[in-house]
Amino acid sequence: MSRLRTSLAVLLAVCGVGLVSLPGCNSNTDDGWPADRPTAPKVVVSFAPIYCFAANVAGDDAIVRNLLTTSGPHHFNPTDKDAKLLSRADIFFVNGIGLEGDKPTKIKKGSGNKNLKIIELGARIPQDKLCEGSCTHDHGDGDDHSGHDHGKDPHIWLSPDYAIMMVEGIRDELKLADAPHAADYDRRATEYIAKLKKLKEDGLALLKDKKDRKLVTFHDSMTYFAKSFDLDIVGVVQKNPGSEPSEPQLKKLVNLCKNPEHPVRVICAEPQYSNSNAGTQLVKILKQEGVPDPVLVELDPLETVSQDELNAGWYEAKMRANLAALAEKMK
Repeated sequence: MSRLRTSLAVLLAVCGVGLVSLPGCNSNTDDGWPADRPTAPKVVVSFAPIYCFAANVAGDDAIVRNLLTTSGPHHFNPTDKDAKLLSRADIFFVNGIGLEGDKPTKIKKGSGNKNLKIIELGARIPQDKLCEGSCTHDHGDGDDHSGHDHGKDPHIWLSPDYAIMMVEGIRDELKLADAPHAADYDRRATEYIAKLKKLKEDGLALLKDKKDRKLVTFHDSMTYFAKSFDLDIVGVVQKNPGSEPSEPQLKKLVNLCKNPEHPVRVICAEPQYSNSNAGTQLVKILKQEGVPDPVLVELDPLETVSQDELNAGWYEAKMRANLAALAEKMK
């Protein structure tokens, strides 16, 4: 028990998280891992899309746990519960490319688990295939990151092609960790990759006859999605999610959308920011300015999920829902 208290104390010091009352001296009775599968690889992932990728490859041979649900990776603020979960984990899959910041390394230190492997799946994507990007989010560490350069856009999971590369990375790590089940990991990865290829194929077919392929998205997160499905993002509603656009920013968006040769009528909102009226306001102004039939479409960047919704098929379902929403409103 003293080791666990020491580990969590380190997490308090390093990550700035508060400790809660700890249970009795059976430190492994409530750490999130079943007692009846002692040899199965214990896998933790940072957020929902990676959970789906890992769960589909793992099947019944590995145990997969997800850290972040209604709080997404941009707001990753580790807790003592997270450290306890990682204290016996074998692998920690994260997105990387700056998305989770340095929190994975810090929480590993706080967990006391020196053998934990942190795998950044974003490292599977060739650098020349990554888009330029900037961080416009509060990472939850007390620093102002608004608008600083990430170097590369980290939202790779929104491309089915890059999702496949992430799945391949998960497959390879599970084969290393659990060689007796290597063939099963190969088989399940192949089956899931086929589903992701079908997802892209169906999405392209769904949108192929649409003419107005230019969009204004809610924030700068849908670039890989747009490239995958031959769409063009001309602007974003909120450069810093949670902060409504200034009057000059809104005016710039209106002028972009009023392009007489290629007017932009599809404006996107996000379910994570349902209290924002910026998209609705933009649509209203565009109607007044004569843009033909501007519409608001909800696109989910898949950064958050409620725990009761999360399952192995969640990623596919949400991506297909995004595509269906666009197909309904695009002309």
